[in-house]
Amino acid sequence: MDFIESLLEKVIFRSRWLLAPFYLALVTSIFLLLIKFLQEFFHIVLHIFDSTESEVVLAILTLVDMSLVANLLLIIIFAGYENFVSKINTGNSEDRPDWMGKVDFSGLKMKLIASIVAISAIELLKDFVNIKASGVASDPGIWTTGDKQLAWKCGIHAMLVLSGVMFALMDRIAGHASAKIGKEQDH
Repeated sequence: MDFIESLLEKVIFRSRWLLAPFYLALVTSIFLLLIKFLQEFFHIVLHIFDSTESEVVLAILTLVDMSLVANLLLIIIFAGYENFVSKINTGNSEDRPDWMGKVDFSGLKMKLIASIVAISAIELLKDFVNIKASGVASDPGIWTTGDKQLAWKCGIHAMLVLSGVMFALMDRIAGHASAKIGKEQDH
């Protein structure tokens, strides 16, 4: 029976390597995002003199949005791989980010929600910059189709912000509870 238990535990422990292809696919996703980023950048450069100020701002916000998504993917790759698969050996590289190896699941969760909120905010900002072009502001009626879309986006963004605050609050409560248990065990 001990042999079966030991074998089962080894299989379960080594199964963490099944996550490695997920992280490799996410690395490939960053490369694909880079292609779209460069495509958008060259589009801006080629049409800079034909574009209005709003169009340039919207295009730049799109680049910022893509950059935030790439950063989010990188955080997920590094922290996920180090937390669930294996430590990344960078030797004595001075380029190793300070947070690498220090972001636990709770920290990863907070970085993820902060990135998602930032991406949502950029999308909302793009909509607000583009409000005239979309026709939302031209209709004097209340709750037109465009207004409803914008209201839904604002509501979703507010829920994302609220979720982030709730995650932070839960982590803080859990941290205080862990510290209290630790103090009780010391006495």
